[in-house]
Amino acid sequence: MAVIELRDITRVYQSGAADVPILKGITLSIESGEYVAIMGPSGSGKSTLMNLIGCLDRPTSGSYLLNGEDVSAFDPDRLAAVRRHTFGFVFQRYNLVSWLTAAENVEVPAIYAGAAKNARRERAHHLLAALGLGERLAYRPNQLSGGQQQRVSIARALMNGGQVIVADEPSGALDSKSGAEVMDILQTLHRQGHTVIMVTHDPLLAQRADRIIRIADGVIVGDEIKPRDSQTELPKTEQGGKGAGLLDIGEAFRMAIHSLLVNRLRTLLTMLGITIGVGSVVAMLAIGNGAKQEVLDRIRAMGTNLLLVRPGAPGVRGAGGTITTLVPEDAAAIRMLPGVAAAVPEMAQPVTVRQGNMDFATTVTATSEQFPQARNWSVRIGAFFKRDDMTTYAQVAVVGQTVADALFPNGGDPIGKYILMGNAPFQIIGIMSAKGADPGGNDLDNMVWVPLTTGSIRLFGQKNLRSISVQAADAGAIGAVLESVRELLLTRHGKEDFQVKSMEALIASATETQDTLSYLLGAIAAISLLVGGIGVMNIMLVSVTERTREIGVRVAVGARRLDIMLQFLTEAVVVCLISGVIGVAVGVGGGIAAAGAMGWMALFSVWAILPAFACAFATGLVFGYLPAKKAAHLDPVAALATD
Repeated sequence: MAVIELRDITRVYQSGAADVPILKGITLSIESGEYVAIMGPSGSGKSTLMNLIGCLDRPTSGSYLLNGEDVSAFDPDRLAAVRRHTFGFVFQRYNLVSWLTAAENVEVPAIYAGAAKNARRERAHHLLAALGLGERLAYRPNQLSGGQQQRVSIARALMNGGQVIVADEPSGALDSKSGAEVMDILQTLHRQGHTVIMVTHDPLLAQRADRIIRIADGVIVGDEIKPRDSQTELPKTEQGGKGAGLLDIGEAFRMAIHSLLVNRLRTLLTMLGITIGVGSVVAMLAIGNGAKQEVLDRIRAMGTNLLLVRPGAPGVRGAGGTITTLVPEDAAAIRMLPGVAAAVPEMAQPVTVRQGNMDFATTVTATSEQFPQARNWSVRIGAFFKRDDMTTYAQVAVVGQTVADALFPNGGDPIGKYILMGNAPFQIIGIMSAKGADPGGNDLDNMVWVPLTTGSIRLFGQKNLRSISVQAADAGAIGAVLESVRELLLTRHGKEDFQVKSMEALIASATETQDTLSYLLGAIAAISLLVGGIGVMNIMLVSVTERTREIGVRVAVGARRLDIMLQFLTEAVVVCLISGVIGVAVGVGGGIAAAGAMGWMALFSVWAILPAFACAFATGLVFGYLPAKKAAHLDPVAALATD
């Protein structure tokens, strides 16, 4: 029965605008169990004929029947299945994967056939032992002689059964002794029932075959058939587990790790860009979130039951600076409203404070005795001024910690000491507890507080207020108090020349601002992730170029395009995933170190780390796709011919 039947096969290649015919109407039939030698001078078309028979190439015209099935029109995946389960290739240059051991090279066809790991390992060891390489299982190709490498190649050809062994000058790169041993092995395979098709230019080697086909100028010029001995039936050998040809994900990851370890330095340099990108994103977002939390904590520390009334109609620029629509009487009227616990008027301006021979620029705020209550701000040392100080126009002052440190650098006790503001002396009666910076970055501790009445007359020379802080007795009724304040001021002023905001509104505004800054920091950091991704794509393209022949070998032993794509895509993803893990660790460590050195807060969140890690994974997919696609669509014949 004919296992291979070619009918009027032609193969024409394009060379620029010209057509170059290589095979010109080849008609040939090869029966199961035959040992066929194809001979011809260089350029005669014998290698092209071998590639067509092995389903590595397609005919331009004609039909090719394999076991009665026309394979000339099969799609690439069907051809891969044919190569996987029918053919075994023995190449002149062995074409072993350099970074795999002898046993691993032999296992490759079974991987694409879906064979179980233990089963394929056992069979690979058995085949190598049968070929005299039982002690060389863990040797890599560069540790084997040429003859031993060719035996590994033969074992690989037999891994999935090897119904048809296609050998291209199998002894051409060997010395005479090793060449004779390889030819003896092919002879043995023939006696066991394998169909052997050998391309050779050596007449002595061709004489070993039962049939010699001579080809010249793309046509068969001779077909000598010798009498055949009876052949034993080819045993039904392993065809592979699932036989689907889809590379197992776990196997793809193992192969990816193996491949990446071959070029450790290049892999580390490739990982560096992704590591920096992920680490930057994690650290930047943590610092941004920490800054946001600090701002919100400071605002909330003032109390969520606080309203802030400022002069100027809503939307008017400069409100609180030069607009003069609030007066102390407004604060007194607000204080009388139901549900109001306190209404604190405030006016402020820059001032230079002098103590002895020390001058210090700060801000003075004139306010009422209810300031600590309304602002939830306690006095650390001494006391805040009282109601009596307001009515008697007392020249007393309470200073912030920054002012105290500046005027008394040697740690002296400020209480009872006098400071000069303008031409007016004020006695220090208290120091406020430290607050830090406000949402705008201003130092809240760089402040001096004086009674509203005293400040209005002795320092400001006017009575218009910068703001009124209104404390609601019940935080749950803050909305009703806000509306009451608004209606009262509308009645008093006759128009809406003021703004009333709750702390919740300020928190929302601060949150939005900080989120914007965090996103900006994250976007800047993500640029390095993009650069790292481009680096991954570049290195993977280089890897595809370097491993072109390996890709051709994998296709020859039955890998589908999807298998090749999955392998190279997995390598890119593995690089990025490992980089992502390292990047997260670097980002957390770097964020903590930077925050500690600068006195910031770093707030790490799983919901910030996971997206950064996911971005690393996506980077592998996106930037690994093009190199993987290029690898999957390489022409196997051209790939195998690559030096």
